[in-house]
Amino acid sequence: MSNISQIDKNFIVQTNLNIDNIRFYTADDERISLYGVFYENGMYRRLPQRVAEAVSEGVSALHIHTAGGRIKLVTDSAFVAIKAVMPDIGRMSHFALSGSSGFDMYIGEEEVYYNSFIPPYDMNEGYENVIYFDSRKKREITINFPLYSGLSELYIGLEDDAVLEKAGGYKCEKPIVFYGSSITQGGCASRPGNSYESIVSRALQTDYINLGFSGSAKAEDQMAEYISSLDMLCFVYDYDYNAPSVEHLQNTHQRMFFKIREANPDLPIIILSRPKCVLNDEEKIRLDIIKNTYNQAVASGDKNVYFISGKELMEYAENDGTVDGCHPNDLGFYSMARALIKQLKGIL
Repeated sequence: MSNISQIDKNFIVQTNLNIDNIRFYTADDERISLYGVFYENGMYRRLPQRVAEAVSEGVSALHIHTAGGRIKLVTDSAFVAIKAVMPDIGRMSHFALSGSSGFDMYIGEEEVYYNSFIPPYDMNEGYENVIYFDSRKKREITINFPLYSGLSELYIGLEDDAVLEKAGGYKCEKPIVFYGSSITQGGCASRPGNSYESIVSRALQTDYINLGFSGSAKAEDQMAEYISSLDMLCFVYDYDYNAPSVEHLQNTHQRMFFKIREANPDLPIIILSRPKCVLNDEEKIRLDIIKNTYNQAVASGDKNVYFISGKELMEYAENDGTVDGCHPNDLGFYSMARALIKQLKGIL
């Protein structure tokens, strides 16, 4: 559907942007490409609702958070506006609202950061905003969705006589699938494009799916089965922080690996340990469990499994890479991305 207000006047988008020459398009317009999420039962989702509900209460609640969601389009409009309806807004004391609930925008095929659609702190059930350019010309636009909020409706506002065309796809159309904890979901990046997955995607021009679930990634069999069914370029996983005990990690880490490997014998799989440089005694035991999964796979003849330690992930950030000793800041995510890009270039 292109301009719904032309078809049904009841769907004219109400806005306070005070722009006379604006036309809104729904995000499901055929000329707008959607990645990382899909629309189902009134919400944008990262995996099917039935799967999320079967995994756990936490995944059921969090799978509507749009981490990794993004759209691409080409337009010559002198501005791009958004109107977002968001029934679930993430507000946390240690997490910038621009990351948990904001959208940001990149331009060009190489995806260069341009600006952010900054949400008002007191917003209720969504917001609207506009970004202006200094000239009118054709541009490829990428807009990243919020990391820790739910989205039920998204409208894109352009000049009423502007071109709207489909953008080119990624060089690697198969997605890299990331599974893990709140760190994987993107906490606490200052804006969506600074999550490590987004940085990796821009550097390698690859599509990706973010299956990070804050406090709720516990390597359930239902989740492993769902991930196994996906057509992936690569699988990256780290859920150590969410494993409630050493025993839980011991009982699930290798099991998840072999479930996915059995269904995808040639798939590159990258195993991560928690992104941290200095470990306590329990964390060292957890690290040994994770490394054992890798070692056992290699010993069994697996030539497409890789391991990146938390120390390597934080090489460029060291002890300054987190907000709270756990969740990466932008520097931490950049460091994580650097380590993964280095590994992925060798694989892909």
